[in-house]
Amino acid sequence: MEAKGFSKLGLITRFILFLFAMKTISAEVSYSIPEEMKPGTVIGNIAKDLGLDVNTLATRKARIDSEENNERFSVIHLINGDLSVAERLDRESLCGTKPSCILTQELVLENPLELHRLNLHIQDINDNNPQFKREIIRMEISESAEKGTRFSIEEAHDADIGQNSVQKYSLQNNNNFILMIDANKVELVLENKLDRETQQEILLSLTAADGGSPQRSGTVMIQVTVLDANDNAPVFTQTVYKASLPENSPLDTVVVIVSATDADDGMNGEVTYDFGHVSETDEKIFSIDGKTGEIKVIDYEELTTYEMQITAKDGLGLVSSCTLIIDITDINDNAPVTSIKSLKNPIPEDTPPGTEVGIINVQDRDSDSDGQVRCFIQQHVPFKLISSLKNYYSLVTTEQLDRELVSDYNITITATDEGSPPLSSSKTVQLSVADINDNPPVFEEQSYSAYVTENNKPGSTLCSVAARDPDWRQNGTVIYSLLPGEVNGAPVSSYLSVNGDTGVIHAVRSFDYEQFRSFKVHVMARDNGSPPLSSNVTVSVFVSDVNDNSPQILYPTPEGNSFMTELVPKAAHGGSLVSKVIAVDADSGQNAWLSYQIVKSTDPGLFTIGLHSGEIRTQRDISESDNMKQNLIVSVKDNGQPPLSATCVMYLLISDNLAEVPELKDISYDEKNSKLTSYLIIALVSVSTFFLTFIIVVMGVRFCRRRKPRLLFDGAVAIPSGYFPPNYADVDGTGTLRSAYNYDAYLTTGSRTSDFKFVSSYNDNTLPADQTIKKSPTDFGEPFGDCDTSPGVRKSIFILYCQIHIHMFHSEYVQTLLSHHHAYLC
Repeated sequence: MEAKGFSKLGLITRFILFLFAMKTISAEVSYSIPEEMKPGTVIGNIAKDLGLDVNTLATRKARIDSEENNERFSVIHLINGDLSVAERLDRESLCGTKPSCILTQELVLENPLELHRLNLHIQDINDNNPQFKREIIRMEISESAEKGTRFSIEEAHDADIGQNSVQKYSLQNNNNFILMIDANKVELVLENKLDRETQQEILLSLTAADGGSPQRSGTVMIQVTVLDANDNAPVFTQTVYKASLPENSPLDTVVVIVSATDADDGMNGEVTYDFGHVSETDEKIFSIDGKTGEIKVIDYEELTTYEMQITAKDGLGLVSSCTLIIDITDINDNAPVTSIKSLKNPIPEDTPPGTEVGIINVQDRDSDSDGQVRCFIQQHVPFKLISSLKNYYSLVTTEQLDRELVSDYNITITATDEGSPPLSSSKTVQLSVADINDNPPVFEEQSYSAYVTENNKPGSTLCSVAARDPDWRQNGTVIYSLLPGEVNGAPVSSYLSVNGDTGVIHAVRSFDYEQFRSFKVHVMARDNGSPPLSSNVTVSVFVSDVNDNSPQILYPTPEGNSFMTELVPKAAHGGSLVSKVIAVDADSGQNAWLSYQIVKSTDPGLFTIGLHSGEIRTQRDISESDNMKQNLIVSVKDNGQPPLSATCVMYLLISDNLAEVPELKDISYDEKNSKLTSYLIIALVSVSTFFLTFIIVVMGVRFCRRRKPRLLFDGAVAIPSGYFPPNYADVDGTGTLRSAYNYDAYLTTGSRTSDFKFVSSYNDNTLPADQTIKKSPTDFGEPFGDCDTSPGVRKSIFILYCQIHIHMFHSEYVQTLLSHHHAYLC
């Protein structure tokens, strides 16, 4: 009664809602909940979501109604307006396999009548396992099924949807089947043919898994029964049966029993025997048992040999056959005898194919066919037997011999008679291959490289070469030697030697990296054959540098007792360039990286030197309290291990005018030096006259030829090219001569020894000096530019002139003269 009353009420409500739908439906609300939620679980507060007054829910008789049935999926709590689950919600029973499961209900309120639509989206959870209809899938497949044949397998079912449904299948590893899934179609594909005789039944495990989390799976067993096919014909135990039947054998004598087996089952494997194609005579003489395969004599004829075909057939008609040979002769009791009549041993390896190397004779004492002999040798040897006369065979070569591949042959000669059973004998002939010199020595490598550091000890081992000659004895004995050649204009034998027996290469002398860095020699390997054969290989020797050269200071020059003096104006500011130390190192790489350091100075805080440039600069402004004479001891060190160094002394004079120097004002000489002064003045006049003449000649030649200056300028420092030590080709880039400077020269005087001012640098930070005569590099080059005089002659004249002026003259007149000429000449 209550159900019927509630049904009537629902019909009335829906009818009223239908009439006033446009006016009464005021809002729609949706909730998404997972299935299998416990009854009473709060879904949401529908009063709050629809903006309803909670206090009026009871008075307005708020309730949840369904459109299509009377099922209550949710219930509203009138006290607080919460919407909760009324009963267990199973998405699979409510919506089945639909991708979307939406339950529609209405919230009904009276006084006034309001209708609000409520949509419950039921979300699927992975609460169902994939299942197969049966626990075991039974299949019967014939062993004759072809490779690639497909067999459909029923799919697994999962009540869940989407990712929670069946996503993949996996098949147990086996040797015959693979799993193929195509458009949700599951198939077994025959990968390897079945063989019932090997395996009659195959059990496979098929697993279906869904994509839920956690993942669920289901398994089914596949039982494959392999059906027999008549795919095996009977097989005889022998392809040819031979029997010997003595003469006058009694009737019903068993000659031979043939036997065949069939791997098939049942009637497919039942074998019966019969004669094949035989003559009527043979059928009258012999009989065969169809089941046992016994062959008996039932009659006798004076024949010596019988040959017939025996067939074996299974139940479905597959047939195989064998041959039966029956000899009726006397007893074959003598084996052939083999003897060597002639043999050439050893055989040169250059023997042409077809050469006869031996003669073989074979005899058999039996008669008729028992005395007929066949003679042969084993395969895979470069020999064969050729029948020449009756019972005689020639042993000849069939291909070119190579002792390096095979040096000895053991040839087995087998002689077999025609008896039944046949008798045979064997004889082994040993042949050796004689060596000829047909292989030159071959080096193990195409080229060799040897690495040695300079200053090595003479006799030290550089490397070793090795060559192999596969020939024998003296033909394979290798002797090493150096091929004639030159290294730096000297014979290669003066640099290297090679051990003729071992191929070890030794250094004859000590190498100098600064002279040469690498060279190549050629080593010959010659055998001792006749005629000898040889081959060559290139050996590259690389000399590596060691730090064996100390830095060499080019400026200030440390030669003689003279010393160089730089003039520093009193107005010099901090950072001004005063001078530069120029040095080079004959080594290479990091061994030639130079660094400069002031190790001692008159005033340690006044001057500084560039670590890599060698530039001497003021650290602060010059003050009146600074000592006029400043001496700097500069250390130049390379970057080798261990490092080498050199030192020089730089003399600096703080003054704006040469007249301020006390030594230039009061100079007196002893009376004993007056005579020496006269000689020196005469020498000065002579040298000056010669030098002026030389300049005129040079200028004349230059005017005619217009050639470029031959002075070497590094930056703007005018230093004759012959002044540099040899082997400085890689100085550029090592940091020893980088910056560009212009230098002027002038002369000062000291006590008893003149100080020759050689260079004074100028650039953007260079201090001005009124006493200097400014010259460009072109001005320095003109006196020495276009002349045919060698650099050595020019250097000698230049040094002689400067030394005479600097070290020998002290009179005020001479000093005045030098102050004007040395700036130009030196």
